[in-house]
Amino acid sequence: MKFTHFLTGVLLFSTSVVHAQKATSPKPFNHHAAAKSSKMSAKPKLVVGVVVDQMRWDYLYRYGNRYGAGGFKRLLQEGFSCENTLINYTPTITACGHTCVYTGSVPAIHGIIGNSWYSPELGRTVYCAEDTTVTTVGSTSAAGKMSPRNMLVTTIGDELRLSNNFQSKVVGVAIKDRGAILPAGHSANAAFWYDGSTGNWVTSTWYMKELPAWAQEFNQQQYPKQYLSKPWTTLYPVSTYTLSTADEKPYEGRYKNATNTAFPHTLADISNTAISASPFGNTMTLEFAKKAMEAYDMGKGDVTDFMAISLSSTDYVGHQFGPNSIEVEDTYLRLDQDLATLFKYLDARVGKGQYLFFITADHGVAHVPGFLEENKLPGGTWDEQAAVKDLNEQVAAKFGVKGIVKGSDNYQLWLDHDAVAAAGKNENEIRQFMIARLLKSPAIAKAFPVENLMVTNLPEPMRTMMNNGFNTKRSGDIQVVLTPGYIDGGKTGTTHGLWYPYDAHIPLVWMGWGIQPGKTNRTVGMTDITPTLAALLRIQMPSGNVGQVIQEITH
Repeated sequence: MKFTHFLTGVLLFSTSVVHAQKATSPKPFNHHAAAKSSKMSAKPKLVVGVVVDQMRWDYLYRYGNRYGAGGFKRLLQEGFSCENTLINYTPTITACGHTCVYTGSVPAIHGIIGNSWYSPELGRTVYCAEDTTVTTVGSTSAAGKMSPRNMLVTTIGDELRLSNNFQSKVVGVAIKDRGAILPAGHSANAAFWYDGSTGNWVTSTWYMKELPAWAQEFNQQQYPKQYLSKPWTTLYPVSTYTLSTADEKPYEGRYKNATNTAFPHTLADISNTAISASPFGNTMTLEFAKKAMEAYDMGKGDVTDFMAISLSSTDYVGHQFGPNSIEVEDTYLRLDQDLATLFKYLDARVGKGQYLFFITADHGVAHVPGFLEENKLPGGTWDEQAAVKDLNEQVAAKFGVKGIVKGSDNYQLWLDHDAVAAAGKNENEIRQFMIARLLKSPAIAKAFPVENLMVTNLPEPMRTMMNNGFNTKRSGDIQVVLTPGYIDGGKTGTTHGLWYPYDAHIPLVWMGWGIQPGKTNRTVGMTDITPTLAALLRIQMPSGNVGQVIQEITH
């Protein structure tokens, strides 16, 4: 019965927009005619996917007046924008987002239900990319003990390599290990990520035994020190950043050893991790990706190659300062310049119109609760750990069951079923007591046993999104839904993870090979990206795909 409901939910999300506004795109694209007129190759020589970590859709336009001609503006003028692209599962978290973009699947199927989750079998929290069977390549730290092993399905990169007997080259690059590994897939030629403890780019023995000479040379340049040798100052006079709040705000986070939150930010003496929380982390990532493209000779062969890039620094800056800060505005103005540089590079290396480019995000972000309060808008904070402590104490006092909550993550609670059975108590009674306790908080809009998801009174699309996020073997026992505007956090900064539009509405713009300029306001799911790529490349979609082809750009 649950499986029937699951399929129904997926279909509802995909078909609920039949009567929505029609696309404003031009006439269907004729690949054969275009090939004759512009000598376009039968397939793109290279696909470049960029996931901007924590990019809200409105950033495409909010800072538009300050973007240059070659970055976001070029994307919107030459590309096709799916304006109403939504994440169609919860939680809206980094590992889930990167996996869904490149698998066309959802956590219920691909198994990546969060950056981490509690495992009752292991009795501990599991990290999404952890793998004790591999070791680090490129440093002596444990940063490379990672692989895609926990991901249960194939990616579009895997399918691309399968389509031509593994001739295509697929590489993933990101500061975050999960941002490189999960998009690249199981059979990728390589995935590289940044080891903040050493300042080196690393990989794991899943991919190779030694770090390539070109990557070693890159590490020897000590780019973090180069980029951070001068303080981070704004591109333009700070007084001109009128789309953001004042520079100094008590609800923004401070860098280590800083006495305030205002520019300039001196980061040189903090650590190698500081570059991750600055816009220069994106610049470094793109420079490393270019070196990888050259080293693997991507876009130069007879088959399509695939470069998956994740830009992680936007997430670090966004968490610390929030979406209304000057820091975030300046980060996107600098990212705009970085994208312009990337497009020029791809034009020269692969050829304009010979590569297929898309940009999207793994999730959005909530406003900082302090900012909301300052402007008389609803919102606030919830302390998950304090709530768990309270539940454990209350259940112990009333039912005599100690440590009822064994784990908490992704707005879910894992219960100690053995302890309940040993005490001879009714677990359903305990759950209802816990839920009633949780609902006393204004931060909690809903709480219910996850197994009752399909019979709990939930509106769409919340039900479908939560169902898509529920993995039978990995998810918890009680689901918590925060009230709009509330986050699990402290007095500074912000986060993401909920089903609300501020976390779930993401950009999706396509440009290059086979793409005509245009846009659609039709609702598109994050899971529609991969089947669209499969259609364009004329290959099989990944093994767990549930998405639909975006037909406006594939005719």
